[in-house]
Amino acid sequence: MLKEIDLDKGSFDQIDKLIRSRSERDINKYKEIVQEILSEVKSNKDQAVFRYTEKFDGFKLSNQNIEVKNKEIKAALNQVDSSFLKSLKKAALNIKEFHLEQKDHSWQKVDSDGKITGQICRPLQKAGIYVPGGRASYPSSVLMTAIPAKIAGVGQIIMVTPPDKRGNVDSKILAAAEITGVDRIFKIGGAQAIAALGYGTETIPAVDIIVGPGNRYVTIAKQLVFGQVKIDMTAGPSEIMILADQTADPEYIAADLMSQAEHDPLASSILVTDSKKLAQNVKIEINKQVKELTTKDTILKSFKNYGLIVHIRDLKQGISLINKVAPEHLELSIKNPFDLLGLVKNSGSIFLGSYSPEPIGDYYAGPNHVLPTAGTARFFSPLSVRDFVKFSSYIYYNKKAFIKAADHVIELAEGEGLTAHANSIKVRKKVLAGEANES
Repeated sequence: MLKEIDLDKGSFDQIDKLIRSRSERDINKYKEIVQEILSEVKSNKDQAVFRYTEKFDGFKLSNQNIEVKNKEIKAALNQVDSSFLKSLKKAALNIKEFHLEQKDHSWQKVDSDGKITGQICRPLQKAGIYVPGGRASYPSSVLMTAIPAKIAGVGQIIMVTPPDKRGNVDSKILAAAEITGVDRIFKIGGAQAIAALGYGTETIPAVDIIVGPGNRYVTIAKQLVFGQVKIDMTAGPSEIMILADQTADPEYIAADLMSQAEHDPLASSILVTDSKKLAQNVKIEINKQVKELTTKDTILKSFKNYGLIVHIRDLKQGISLINKVAPEHLELSIKNPFDLLGLVKNSGSIFLGSYSPEPIGDYYAGPNHVLPTAGTARFFSPLSVRDFVKFSSYIYYNKKAFIKAADHVIELAEGEGLTAHANSIKVRKKVLAGEANES
């Protein structure tokens, strides 16, 4: 069950360590394994991918069956329940509408003295999206990664996801890929999939960016290929922090804590409250509700190792804790959540009030659910359209603008000891001076 601490008597470091330790356990051991996989795929390409897929996923891949075919996608659409498909399309629409607001643009500024500067915004050519398998099917991850890439104008979206032992990809995942316009789908997962996207193989094209959540091996692989390609972030196990006062409903709070804990035994669920009565009632509700859930064992393991109830003096102290922890998901289950929204500096996604539980964000509302974890919300942002574009700047000076700037540039260059930089300006000044004398 959830451990309890009093923030006045305890320490922020205890909470911080609890959250961060989930991503740091035995990191060197996993890193060695992943480095070997990356090296093998880089050297032996398809053959290495085939070998690791058979080893880890139990399916024998070949050039003929590695890519999902159109007939498989059509069959999947026929298998998916119509009501699920309807909800998936509605969620896709909400996600599209939200992410359309993130579109950036090119611009140009023309000054009266003959200087033109500007910025060109261009989409990346190829994006790789990783969709996890294993514990559950995640069609929502397809929506959250493919839709912003599509809005950005990415030339080709390539999806990788692990097959089952018969070589099939979950029908709901394929349906989501069809709805969002994914261009190619490969039946590979794990670190070998990240390596294939990063380096390219005979069959799988190398991409410009790799996005999407995954297990420890996938996360480490993304870290190691960064620089060869762009990545979204290094996401770890999921987490939720709920700030609740005496007006919160303990039944709702218990349900929300468990909704995050069921992801993974490493998931962290933390209740922060100034009400001892609420905390007690939440524990009672957890005991009631967990009995009915199929993921009971995972939830209880998560609570035992990484769950907490933190008692605070007041909500101000709670906000201070939140900004230090920088949680992936934050629920403000308090009487007037908008009053405190402006004080939250660090969080991946924020859910306001009793009727905005975290699962609405996971699936439906529109904001992205690929979020920074383990305190990285201090400097990382949710996945967005901006991740799938890049920018180039440009500069034009005419003679008049050049002459006006020349002495300042020479001064700065010589101040840094870069005489060749200064000379680049001086030779032009000399030529222009000569032209002036001739005239």
